[in-house]
Amino acid sequence: MKYFFYLVLLVVLAAGCYAAWMWYSITQPYQDFPKEGVFVEIPHGASPRFVGYLLKQDGVIRSKLAFEIYARRHARRTLRAGEYFFDHRMTGRDVFWKIVSGQIYEQPFTVREGETIFDIARDLQAGKFMPAGDFLFAASDPSLIRDFVPEARTLEGFLFPATYELPRHPVASELTAQMVHKFKEEWKRIDASEANGQTASDGQTAEKTPTGAKDQNISNMESPTARLRIVTLASLVERETPKPEERPMVANVFNNRLRKGMRLQCDPTVIYGLERMGRYQGTLTGKDLTFDSPYNTYEHGGLPPGPIGNPGEASMRAALHPAETNFLYFVANTQGGHFFSSTLEEHNRNVLRYRRLLAGLPADPPPPPPSAKKGQTTPAAHQQKQQHRGNVR
Repeated sequence: MKYFFYLVLLVVLAAGCYAAWMWYSITQPYQDFPKEGVFVEIPHGASPRFVGYLLKQDGVIRSKLAFEIYARRHARRTLRAGEYFFDHRMTGRDVFWKIVSGQIYEQPFTVREGETIFDIARDLQAGKFMPAGDFLFAASDPSLIRDFVPEARTLEGFLFPATYELPRHPVASELTAQMVHKFKEEWKRIDASEANGQTASDGQTAEKTPTGAKDQNISNMESPTARLRIVTLASLVERETPKPEERPMVANVFNNRLRKGMRLQCDPTVIYGLERMGRYQGTLTGKDLTFDSPYNTYEHGGLPPGPIGNPGEASMRAALHPAETNFLYFVANTQGGHFFSSTLEEHNRNVLRYRRLLAGLPADPPPPPPSAKKGQTTPAAHQQKQQHRGNVR
């Protein structure tokens, strides 16, 4: 009986020590982390035991068993898959709740307004997210947008400019799906505001439809062909000017030229055609303007066959609501904006103004000196008269 008592006592003490060790292992931070931190990838469907094994293997927790027991005590909580980053000492309990709450490691990646799929691919590669070719391959498949614009050749124009939170190594197809989803959300929001005549984020207000009539812009937004036209026109506007207040005027110029059967002669479309062929060298030459491409709007009439970049909300609203002017031309003013004109003669004068600005001169030459009053002779005129008299002699 005595030995049995000691045996029970020993078992109780061992259990107490084991429980104390488990408690210590789950509630006390474990080891110092390297300065660069530790990444741990939790796969889909991983069991608490396997997750504990991974965390112990990478030195994040003290005991895989203590982690597993703690996880099973909270069986209603799901260990979420993804890559986690641990940059400081944590208790096993805190590690568990970090994974349960899905605090996956992400970093921001921004797609700027007007960027092309080639720009985005280069930025992704520069940020070490993925090889540029992986993104271009995914972006060349238009199936994600077929329900919206069946005629789309690629996802160009439908990857909405925004900041996306990405894991270290995103999957290209998942990223393009996220960007297209964002585009569709923004399109629905613009469509709804058009229908309700709400104020846009850039301060423009869509005109409400008279009672009994259907707004032409809304019907356009419901037509797949017109949707492609709107996004394509918006992409040209986006690439031509960074100034929101100019975008409706640029859209108006293009519309006016299309109505008159004039070629758009839009440099960014030529650049895009060259980029698609891998022939753009960073500058546009006169020879490039004769480049044989459906995107060359110097050689071909109408809009290009698809968007030449990814426009933002302001440019899409400008394409829906162009300004009402007679402008047919515009040329840069070296201040980020443009000079607009309605005639070729006026445009040629604006080109001269642009060249003067490039040379560091005022846009307009100084006015001539006022003419002398009748009967009076200016000193310069008097001197010329004396010289003339001398020559006659």
